[in-house]
Amino acid sequence: MEIKVAGKKAKVEVSDEVFNRDYSEALVHQVVTAFLAGGRAGTKAQKNRASASGGGKKPHAQKGTGRARAGTIRSPIWVGGGRTFAAQPRDHSQKVNKKMYRAGMKSIISELTRSERMIFVSSVTIKEGKTKEAVKFLAKHKVDKGMIVMDQLSSEVLLATRNIPNIYVTDVKSLDPVSLVSSKKVIMTSAAAEKVQEWLS
Repeated sequence: MEIKVAGKKAKVEVSDEVFNRDYSEALVHQVVTAFLAGGRAGTKAQKNRASASGGGKKPHAQKGTGRARAGTIRSPIWVGGGRTFAAQPRDHSQKVNKKMYRAGMKSIISELTRSERMIFVSSVTIKEGKTKEAVKFLAKHKVDKGMIVMDQLSSEVLLATRNIPNIYVTDVKSLDPVSLVSSKKVIMTSAAAEKVQEWLS
């Protein structure tokens, strides 16, 4: 298929497999969920009665005191005792193989292109890393919330956009499904589009 380059009469030939694939909601949901799950730390932990320190000695005699039987002061029903059903560290990651992940990314990119939320440009040129130049560039393409995808990160573009809210700049190797799905619009350079094709084809 051919895609129009914004501000130019020229068109760029791209692969239907990457930019015009059928949308699979179930697959995209699975890929996005797995990506988010992989970012969870899973380090939440509490002490149960075995891991709470102390309590090695029986606090009082079994009989004759009039009190309830107790074997340790670290029982969950005692103040300072361990926690019942204590949370333990766990791994939240979900298995998604490379083929599924790439298919999910293709589905997202194709849907962005189809819904005209993907804007293709020949390049992103911002003079001297000035924020006002970046604002002009974004206004020209009617983007107020989204991301800019480049084949190679530019220090000038990063400098110019870092103070603009809701604008995220990345390169192809750092693309992820969550950023793409949550972006209102995506600006992608022609060089970045070629790299995306090489990566996902």
